[in-house]
Amino acid sequence: MSSAEHPLTLVLVGPMAAGKTSVGRRVARLLSVPFIDTDKRVVAEHGPIPEIFATHGEAHFRVLERAAVATAVAEGGVVSLGGGAVTDAGTRALLAQHPVVYLTVTEEAVAHRIRGAGRPLLAGEEDPVQRWKDIFAARREWYEEVADLTVDTSRRPMRRIAEEITAWRREQA
Repeated sequence: MSSAEHPLTLVLVGPMAAGKTSVGRRVARLLSVPFIDTDKRVVAEHGPIPEIFATHGEAHFRVLERAAVATAVAEGGVVSLGGGAVTDAGTRALLAQHPVVYLTVTEEAVAHRIRGAGRPLLAGEEDPVQRWKDIFAARREWYEEVADLTVDTSRRPMRRIAEEITAWRREQA
């Protein structure tokens, strides 16, 4: 299934609040591989994402994020990307070399997931659901471009979703 030279890798992409972290942790356990959250890596190395956005801007954050993605996919495991990672052409090029699962979610299901979640692109928004919809609409084609498999997380238990993705990834090995 994997080797030291070619570790098993699976990348999860999707909009904010689609369940990339929740599903990713479960899939990693089922595949017996590490789980890597690239946002957490950026935070560990460079500080809180809202501060990076405020101080250096989104473009700088995307450079840091691309480097974190490159390191993570080289290490192998289940790699969860931030919602906007696909906006960077360099990151999309990295993803072309790995199996990618696009987690999607309906507007209705996401509404309760994003409230009070400390997401920098939704901070201070009067209508965070509308802002989420706008961001998702702008990124949707990129998610679809990089995806090898699309899975909706709106209504099914995360455990079932993780089992489905794990079975698909094992078929790819």
